[in-house]
Amino acid sequence: MILVDTSVWIDFFTGRDTLHRRILHKLIEKEEEICITEIILTEILQGIKEDTAYETTKSYLLEFPIIRPKGNETYISAADIYRKCRKQGKTIRKTIDCIIATIAQENNLTILHNDNDFEIIKKCTDIKTIFP
Repeated sequence: MILVDTSVWIDFFTGRDTLHRRILHKLIEKEEEICITEIILTEILQGIKEDTAYETTKSYLLEFPIIRPKGNETYISAADIYRKCRKQGKTIRKTIDCIIATIAQENNLTILHNDNDFEIIKKCTDIKTIFP
């Protein structure tokens, strides 16, 4: 299953012509299994100003499986990822990306993203990513 990050969904919903958006379109057309997390849902929805677009986007996203954190262990593992990267001299800009990476690890998901934090995390851990 492929976990699609906020960075790709933003391009998808705004119609930006990026490689990541085209990959997502192909995944949807092929009816590949894609999912999101609660945090990704929040990040996408909080940026929508117009009420109609908000409701349409929310309805669309709620059709996908939403993968949830496993509990305190998820957040401890996310802190461990951040610390491991820092020990290797790499700084993760957003704590949320460590949480998303941990959820992906816990559920054996591949992350489709357009966010350099995940590539830094990948150098320090065994997460799987699609980053063309």
